[in-house]
Amino acid sequence: MTETSDTRSATGEAHGGPPSRLQRLMRYLPLIAPVLLWAVPCGVLLHTGQHWPLPVTLTGTALFVLGLIGMPLAMARGHGRRQQDRAAIVGDTLLGGIWVLFTWSVLLGVLLRLALTVAGTGDGQDRARIVTWAVLGVTAVLLAWGYAEARRVPRVRRLDVQLPRLGAGLDGTRVALITDTHYGPLDRARWSARVCETVNTLEADLVCHTGDIADGTAERRRAQAAPLGTVRASRARVYVTGNHEYYSEAQGWVDLMDELGWEPLRNRHLLLERGGDTLVVAGVDDVTAESSGLAGHRAHLAGALDGADSELPVLLLAHQPKFVDRAAAHGIDLQLSGHTHGGQIWPFHHLVRLDQPALAGLSRHGTRTLLYTSRGTGFWGPPFRVFAPSEITLLVLRSPQGGDLS
Repeated sequence: MTETSDTRSATGEAHGGPPSRLQRLMRYLPLIAPVLLWAVPCGVLLHTGQHWPLPVTLTGTALFVLGLIGMPLAMARGHGRRQQDRAAIVGDTLLGGIWVLFTWSVLLGVLLRLALTVAGTGDGQDRARIVTWAVLGVTAVLLAWGYAEARRVPRVRRLDVQLPRLGAGLDGTRVALITDTHYGPLDRARWSARVCETVNTLEADLVCHTGDIADGTAERRRAQAAPLGTVRASRARVYVTGNHEYYSEAQGWVDLMDELGWEPLRNRHLLLERGGDTLVVAGVDDVTAESSGLAGHRAHLAGALDGADSELPVLLLAHQPKFVDRAAAHGIDLQLSGHTHGGQIWPFHHLVRLDQPALAGLSRHGTRTLLYTSRGTGFWGPPFRVFAPSEITLLVLRSPQGGDLS
């Protein structure tokens, strides 16, 4: 979506003048970033004192140039209008690979070279070649490990969460959380079935999916999402939209989840009752919903809580952690979110922190509100997870009064 000239003018006036140099630079970031990603490793590995034989230098440089040209073209064909899955796989894999290579080219290119210089190891060419082989070795190991981490069934992360307003009758309520499954170009139907089998072993009272089911329409990714229909919960299975649903006909995903037996909590709530006590389970559309242009889609917390007793504890599903500011203002007891992937490929988590108040795990916001942010069950785009493991989460809700621990 592009701004109109009137909007740009108003924005400029609101900020007291024309855009700053930094703001103007940010406009060119999509063009600058790919060049840096490919040029920096090329320079570190081939052109900083190694003096490789000319055929090696020319061949290596040509490969980096091909990557610089091919990656955005493949991603455009894969994620643009054509939606070609094979192109998306190539583009996403190149993106993940070059990100890891860039990261370690920078780190080892500076730190290892400095350490070797201080230690007096070899001459300049020897040190440059040691750095090159170290960067390639570390990158190869991390990509192999990261691919295995991305494709495996996530480990279950278990934790107790005490909610001061939770009645004793609800003590021990088991809430299973999956999120950001991102079914996509790589067919993960078997993986999906194994994830659902793992969820079923948790014997949860409530199973939640906090959005970003897939990249692609419900019709296109139906086979991968179908195992979600096998998930079991003693009380309810509930779902809210994520931002990626709004790239892929969100209403189709809402309808499919309803067809699979999940309750889409689109700015509404249900009541979970046990032992004479009640928990409000509410959900909101993703914060990007309103800008999607889909009628009736928006994040509306007041609507989600409409009719609920304000004295009852509230469990809220919201895809993005940054919704917690609104949740805390409404006195929500616990918000469950995903979206961050824990950064997915280190050190991308530093960029995530610029946009979100939490990266992963349990955090407190305001006087009452707890936020649990999952690192996600699947992966987006590049099929790698480096220092950001996926998870299936089991939260056991605890009451200060204690109660039935079964």
